[in-house]
Amino acid sequence: MASRPLLVMYNPVCGDGTAEAFFNEHVFPCLEEAHLQVDQKIATGAAGHAGTIVREFLEQHEGDVTVILGSGDGTLHEIINGLSPESLDDVRHKVASSSVRLVLIPCGTANALYCSLFKPDSMHEGPAYKLKSLEAFIQDSSVTPLTLAVTTISSPPSTQQSYHKVTTSAVVTSTALHASILHDSESLRKEMPGIERFKVAAMSNITRWYSSQVKLLPAPSARAVEIYDPDQKTFTAHQDSDDHGIVDVNGPFAYFLSTVNVDRLELAFRITPLVSELVPSEVSLDIVMVRPHRDPTFVTNTLEARKAFAEKATVVLTAAYQDGNHINLKYTDGGKITSEGTGPTVVEYIRCGGWEWIPDDIDDKAHLLCSDGAIFSIEKGGKAVCRAALPADGPRFLVYV
Repeated sequence: MASRPLLVMYNPVCGDGTAEAFFNEHVFPCLEEAHLQVDQKIATGAAGHAGTIVREFLEQHEGDVTVILGSGDGTLHEIINGLSPESLDDVRHKVASSSVRLVLIPCGTANALYCSLFKPDSMHEGPAYKLKSLEAFIQDSSVTPLTLAVTTISSPPSTQQSYHKVTTSAVVTSTALHASILHDSESLRKEMPGIERFKVAAMSNITRWYSSQVKLLPAPSARAVEIYDPDQKTFTAHQDSDDHGIVDVNGPFAYFLSTVNVDRLELAFRITPLVSELVPSEVSLDIVMVRPHRDPTFVTNTLEARKAFAEKATVVLTAAYQDGNHINLKYTDGGKITSEGTGPTVVEYIRCGGWEWIPDDIDDKAHLLCSDGAIFSIEKGGKAVCRAALPADGPRFLVYV
């Protein structure tokens, strides 16, 4: 095994708060048995602390490093953003060419990245399941690079002092229902530390539609945005692509979410199943869109219409728990949902290089954006632009699998 500086870090308050106990009972004994020297052991102490810890570790140990991380997806998000080009101006020359090799110990609430890389056999896996990435590290197995989704949130071009905020995700970037769920579920975290809080927040937002304009951007080597055809079981060129391969999409939206690296956001919630079933040939995003006007019975945006469509949106989300079957759902002529027939698909499943989200000024909730659980607000008149990328101006991130 190549000798690289080794940092062991865990978030003691993530998930159900058992990370420290799990490390003491399982992780540290495994490292001792393998005779691996740890350069630093540390528990995170506050929001954003994880990024600072890894950044300082990289400054002290020039070159590639290994980080054993006990956390959920949110703490990894902190690390990636703490090492983004915007955060490294004063030390970029020291760390930009480095790689961070991650050993993931799933201790968070959903652990989407871990569950996607290590497919669970059941809903109730024991400690051995949580040690698979550690075993790969000890055995010096292969690493897989992480694709990143880089989102730039811009102010209106007409403002005197324009600004932009950049956030990078390794799992999910979303607006519409998913962003509202993550926004509202945070207030439930203390009383509901598990995934149940997401379902509660979903039910309080399920009747809402989100007004926005969207542009879908092709991947670098693709001539067009691709859309999944459940009949052919493959991706095809989107028929609405313009001469530059861009697709303009009109709202309203009930659901808009993109992922990189993962086919699920919870153990059984396979929202983008084709990430693993039809593996992307290049750096790209998988998008799931649900637009009410695809329903043959859609007439107009009224409270009654939204309540009726909420039942169909619930069918979609439930089917995502059924091994990602939502991507096969279609409408009948009468607006009922089925897995058969030749009607329009309920879900538009897109593979592309990026997207733009331009929310209507009058729709406050359409201005929410979620990046791996972190919530941002798009200023009125502004927009968000998300693109898939491999790090070119900062450290690379790889995971032991």
